Amino acid sequence: MNSVRAFAPATVANVSCGFDILGFAIDAMGDVVEVRERNEPGLQVVSITGDGGRLPFEAEKNTCAVAIQAMLDELGQDIGMEIYLEKGLPLGSGMGSSAASAVAALVAANRLLGNPFEKKQLLPFAMVAEKVACGAGHADNVAPSLLGGFVLIRDYHPLDVIKLHVPDGLHCTLLHPHFELKTSDSRSVLRDSVSLKHSTIQSGNVAGLVAGLFQEDFELIGRSLRDVIAEPYRATLIPGFYEVKEAVKAAGALGMGISGSGPTLFSLSKGEQTVQSIIDAAQQVYDSIGLGVDAYHSAINTQGAFVLE
Repeated sequence: MNSVRAFAPATVANVSCGFDILGFAIDAMGDVVEVRERNEPGLQVVSITGDGGRLPFEAEKNTCAVAIQAMLDELGQDIGMEIYLEKGLPLGSGMGSSAASAVAALVAANRLLGNPFEKKQLLPFAMVAEKVACGAGHADNVAPSLLGGFVLIRDYHPLDVIKLHVPDGLHCTLLHPHFELKTSDSRSVLRDSVSLKHSTIQSGNVAGLVAGLFQEDFELIGRSLRDVIAEPYRATLIPGFYEVKEAVKAAGALGMGISGSGPTLFSLSKGEQTVQSIIDAAQQVYDSIGLGVDAYHSAINTQGAFVLE
C-alpha cells in the first residue's frame, strides 16, 4: 500500500455550556486527505482544493503536515510523504475546518505506516496541529472529529477524553451565515475571569447536558443548552444571533448555540421532523437583515474519521 485516503467529519465545539470541553461530530460534511509515499524524506503538501487558494503549502504551517510530522517525531522516523487535501469545509466557519484536515491526514498516514497507533492515540498529534492553526491546542474539535459522537475533555493535564452516549434521534442543524469570523477575534472578546454565580450556572448546565444525553432526556438536553460565559460576548459579533435563536426555538429546536468560535450556529432537535421549520425560521431572520446563509442538517456522526477504502 503506497497511498491512503481518509475522511474526517465536521464538528461542533463548545456545545453552548461546554466551553473548550465538549464537542460532537456531524455527518453532513468533512475533509478528505490522501497521503502517498515519496522516495525522499520529508513531507510535501502537493495539492489543496476547495480552499480558494488560502491555505499554506509550507509543511510547517499546514495542519495536515504538522499533525503527521508530530506523529513521525513520536515514532522517531523520517519518512517521505506527499499530502493531497480536499477541503469540504469552509474556512473560519466554526465547523472544525482545521481539525478535520489534521485528523484526516493522521488517519491516512497512520494506515500507510501499518497502524502503529490506535485511533485515540492520534489525538495529541492533532492537537499540535490545532495549536499551529489557531494558537491553542484544544481538543474539542479534533477529539470528536477523530472519535465521533459526543466527546468530553475532562482534563488536559494529563489528557482525559471521554466519549458520551448519543441518544437515538438526536439531530443537528447548522446555520452558516455568509461571513467569516476569525477564532482570534472570538477569543479576544472573552473575559479572563468569571463570577462564582456564572460558574455555578455553567457547571449545572454541563452536568445537565451530560445527564440528558445518557438518560435520552431531550427536554433536559434543551434546558441545559445555555452558556453564560462565552455566548454573551461572542453573540455581539454575529448579526441576528438572538433573533435567530428565538426563531428556531419557536420552530421546535431544543436549543441553539454558537458552533465553536462561530459564525456558524447549531441547533439540536429530536428527530428530523422540525428541521425544515427550523431552517425556514432562520432563513426569514437572515433575509430580514440582508445576510445569506447556508443550512445543513445531520444526525450525530458516531463513527468519526475513517479510511476510504
